[in-house]
Amino acid sequence: MARHIDILEHPQTAIEVASATLAEGLPIGLPTETVYGLAADATNPAAITRIYETKGRPRFNPLICHMSDLAMAERYAIFDPISRKLAEAFWPGPLTLVLPLRPESGIHPLATAGLDTVGIRVPQGFAGELIRAFGKPLAAPSANTSGKISATSADHVDDDLGERITLILDAGASVVGVESTIVKVEDGELRLLRPGGLAAREIERVAGKAVKRKRGAAPAIEAPGMLASHYAPGAAVRLDATDVSPDEALIRFGTPEIAGIGNAVAVLDLSPSGDLSEAAANLFDFMKRADATGAVTIAFSHIPDEGLGEAINDRLRRAAAPRA
Repeated sequence: MARHIDILEHPQTAIEVASATLAEGLPIGLPTETVYGLAADATNPAAITRIYETKGRPRFNPLICHMSDLAMAERYAIFDPISRKLAEAFWPGPLTLVLPLRPESGIHPLATAGLDTVGIRVPQGFAGELIRAFGKPLAAPSANTSGKISATSADHVDDDLGERITLILDAGASVVGVESTIVKVEDGELRLLRPGGLAAREIERVAGKAVKRKRGAAPAIEAPGMLASHYAPGAAVRLDATDVSPDEALIRFGTPEIAGIGNAVAVLDLSPSGDLSEAAANLFDFMKRADATGAVTIAFSHIPDEGLGEAINDRLRRAAAPRA
């Protein structure tokens, strides 16, 4: 089983043990403000291969590379003016920018799935401190089996991957609770590749232009979180529920009236007060709790598709999608 280190009680030990583990080319469970990541040296092909193998992740799905700060990111990628403005405004934080790789950047092609671009993020708090101490970027997808519910606590990581990794750093529950927002500047236009923990309207406010969303069929995979089926529990997922049957668990938002609620296997409320930030922070944990009841289906009530609701609904649509 994986060793746990509480980073609040033992921050220096956590950095030393994590740095040594990463130097061996082994992935670790790493807390960030968004979700827990499965982190490894982004310049080491053996380490990146272990990420894919540990998660069972398809290798055409690129990994986000995490940096300690903007200066480090500039050593690996080329920034256009809009991307630089966004980085200065929102890093460290839940924003990933897809940028052209610098020639001979050192990030291994396995991390980028062979693309000439790379998704880069600067995380808040301990993760950034570890990267600074380690001295190299960390590739870090969410710390869960590929396609399943993302981890927002050390226990989530342990339950899923604990027998496949040697170290999990524990910082309690993730504050944001959903993955980062991913954007790409292309021909002067700003494209949303994945909604996430930073609302699109905040990005538009700083960029001074609209964020364009994809229409119709998804394009080629340019960034994580673009697969049609993703974030899925063992149970089926039903959206916009106004009623619930006895074999279903209900996850609602804002305490709506739901017919048959007394018959539900379990009832959880993402935010009784209708706070989308609270709902995002609770989303993956509540999905895991509902799934653990053995319900055949998890029914979700309507969630507004605005602000962080866009990210929540993106995750739920992918969780409800037909599975391979």
